[in-house]
Amino acid sequence: MTALKNDRFLRALLKQPVDVTPVWMMRQAGRYLPEYRATRAKAGDFVSLMKNPELACEVTIQPLDRYPQLDAAILFSDILTIPDAMGQGLYFETGEGPRFRKVIGSMADIEALPIPDAEQDLGYVMEAVRTIRRELNGRVPLIGFSGSPWTLATYMVEGGSSKDFRKSKAMLYDNPQAMHALLDKLAASITVYLNGQIKAGAQAVQIFDSWGGALSAAAYQEFSLAYMKKIVDGLIREHDGRRVPVILFTKGGGLWLESLADSGAEALGLDWTCDIGSARARVGAKVALQGNMDPAVLYAKPAAIRAEVARILAAYGAGSGHVFNLGHGITPEVDPAHAGAFFEAVHELSAQYHR
Repeated sequence: MTALKNDRFLRALLKQPVDVTPVWMMRQAGRYLPEYRATRAKAGDFVSLMKNPELACEVTIQPLDRYPQLDAAILFSDILTIPDAMGQGLYFETGEGPRFRKVIGSMADIEALPIPDAEQDLGYVMEAVRTIRRELNGRVPLIGFSGSPWTLATYMVEGGSSKDFRKSKAMLYDNPQAMHALLDKLAASITVYLNGQIKAGAQAVQIFDSWGGALSAAAYQEFSLAYMKKIVDGLIREHDGRRVPVILFTKGGGLWLESLADSGAEALGLDWTCDIGSARARVGAKVALQGNMDPAVLYAKPAAIRAEVARILAAYGAGSGHVFNLGHGITPEVDPAHAGAFFEAVHELSAQYHR
């Protein structure tokens, strides 16, 4: 594989010295970019775009071409590829988000689920990873990702997105044996999937636990974190002569940082409700931290964006171990020029913390 021209993202995840704080952005390939919207229109719909490796590569690289400050690319895909490969029948309803044709409601439904093969059942993702790595040609590292077992389970049990997770939580409390069986199968599937991405060329991986924060403290430990730890234990950690860092991101997980820091992952993603200075004090040198600007700051003028970047950098303080990011994904209505001001501010203002 081609040597990396810019590896500060990987070095920061391993708490090695860097010249400036690296930056990337969740959903950086997305609807706020006119070039993305044009490619998606060409593909026809989101699922067709996601399942076309050449077009997935095109939209992955679009933000890098627009913003030279970006220190990582993230695979363009979706967290629901695994349930889709398990036969749940993913589709997108206009204005309603993802839906599944089949819904999980019983132990029999769970027992019938296959564990997908990375190359055979999710080959379009692996081919996208290989294509992106080739086209990146060492510009920046490529991040692979998956949803967490709990997050995927909620979609499979609810049949789509949910505000209150009533079916998922009812199963968790009424029939914990069934929920554990589903989470166990998902953890095994995610491990196979992420290892497939690593073999195909992903140089770091992130697990998105989007809905872990909806759980009680006890339920989070038992039904979310325990299964993410299981995945971390099963991942390939050295590939291409390099460490492959793992990032865990639980939205709303600031209460449980100490437990997350014991997971075996190299880094934790923080949402914007958590003070990054306090988080650093709590986890010490155990893990790197990624985050954590409120995505809504990007609606403000560039001067305000710059001030918020400065505040977060100062809160983290001197030294490596910080990857700057938003506390969740960028929203479609953001002006692309504001995203550019954000990236410029991170590099410009962070140099003083790395001297």
